[in-house]
Amino acid sequence: MTKPHESDHTCLVCGATVPTRDLIAASSVRAPVADLIARDHPGWCASAYICRADLGRYRADFVQNLLKSERGELTALDQEVLRSLRDHELLATNVDAEFEGTRTLGETLADRLAVFGGSWTFLISFGVFLLAWIGVNTFALYQRPPDPYPYILLNLILSCLASIQAPVILMSQSRQEAKDRRRSQHDYQVNLKAELEIRHLHEKVDHLLTHQWERLVEIQQMQLDLLDQLGKK
Repeated sequence: MTKPHESDHTCLVCGATVPTRDLIAASSVRAPVADLIARDHPGWCASAYICRADLGRYRADFVQNLLKSERGELTALDQEVLRSLRDHELLATNVDAEFEGTRTLGETLADRLAVFGGSWTFLISFGVFLLAWIGVNTFALYQRPPDPYPYILLNLILSCLASIQAPVILMSQSRQEAKDRRRSQHDYQVNLKAELEIRHLHEKVDHLLTHQWERLVEIQQMQLDLLDQLGKK
């Protein structure tokens, strides 16, 4: 069994002995988070240490309590944001790549047909087809045309094309709406996490500044005491 190094300390929460550089001193932990730790571990004091993993867990618990007090019941999106904060994971993802990777064959065909149906290529090709159909049945085959005026067969083809094209466009629009909905949810999660991180940074900076001011006041008081002693001598 290896003997702990002199610079090693024990985490009060998990009891693991790790190097000091991987621990956070109790004096550097903000008061709201320190209160949560002290509630679960009465031995928490100014000389205690906590590892980064346990500190991240308590910070996530503090953020969860904060969100509950401001928003009430947390949604699944909020829970996912808290999990990413607790595990220190990136939340930003490529939504388009996710949708492209999960498309079925029918969804791929619907998207391509919708794109083709809304392009100038389709409009020009369809216009040429109509002119050719009318020209053949009116002039080229004037004696015995397969579809004489008023072009009933052409009307039937157009009706069938419209009845098929409409559901295809609706399927493509539904997928696009689902993608937009997922993108808006993802933007909400990223913005919420950024807001929580910025708030946490502000509170941490304020805590550090307050702690530094206290240390400066202590140093100044010690200097005044030394000057007073030198003056008496």
